[in-house]
Parts: sequence; structure tokens; C-alpha cells
Amino acid sequence: MAEQRPPVPPFTEETARRKVRAAEDAWNTRDPRRVALAYTPDSRWRNRAEFLAGREQIAAFLTRKWQREHDYRLVKELWAFGGERIAVRFAYEWHDGDGQWHRSYGNENWEFDEHGLMAHRLASVNDLPITPEQRLLHWPLGRRPDDHPGLTGLGL
Repeated sequence: MAEQRPPVPPFTEETARRKVRAAEDAWNTRDPRRVALAYTPDSRWRNRAEFLAGREQIAAFLTRKWQREHDYRLVKELWAFGGERIAVRFAYEWHDGDGQWHRSYGNENWEFDEHGLMAHRLASVNDLPITPEQRLLHWPLGRRPDDHPGLTGLGL
């Protein structure tokens, strides 16, 4: 039996929003192996200028990412959807080893297989150095609480 990762395409607004929140929740665990399971075994990625193929490369990428991006907190928001595709915008905050905080903004285009696994991910990301006082993503590490504002509510 093939792996299933509901909801599956074709997406409605409700199922697309659930898929986006599930992805946000997984990424906020900062568990590379867990996150990689949401992708097809041969998933293709473009993240900034890096090109990846397959779960092993994805997990290795995420391991490197979270080794340098400390206290990572992410918010994703649905931008558009249709058929087997979803577009999201996101922002996340983190600090480097020297304590410099950053807010990273971006957009992702996702394409899913019939089982709800992501087969293709294209991400464009920009980083903005911020001061600790400029931080907007405040919650204990892990899942964003339901009552914490999303991107629109934060004016991002």
C-alpha cells in the first residue's frame, strides 16, 4: 500500500489550509527525518540556490539548516491553490551562533502526488537582520499556538 499523507489532491480551500498548517507544524518540530516523510522518496526541491532530490538530501539539508538557525519559529499562510498545487508565503525568525536575529521571508510553490506527498517544492527566501525587539514570533519552541496571529494578523 502506498504511503498516504492526507489531505490529498485535488485541494479545496479547506484542505489546502489544513495542508499548509500541517507543513508549518512539522517544520516547527525542527525534526529533519519527520519533515522529510511529507515528501515523495524522489521529491525535487529548489531552496534559494540549492537543488535537492530525495528524502535523504532533504533531511541532510534540514539538519544543516537547523544547526545554524537557532530558536527557529515559522508561520506559513495559504496564498493560492488549484488541483494538486498549493502556493504559500511564509516568515520565520531565528538567530545565528553570534546571537544576531533574522526574519526570513519567502514564497513556496508545492506540487503533490495523488497520495498527498509533496513531489516538488520551489522556495524563494530573503533574510532580514532584525533586533530582538523587532521579533514578532513569540511562543515556546514547537507548534504555533492557535491564538498566535498568522502573517496577515502580524502585518507581514
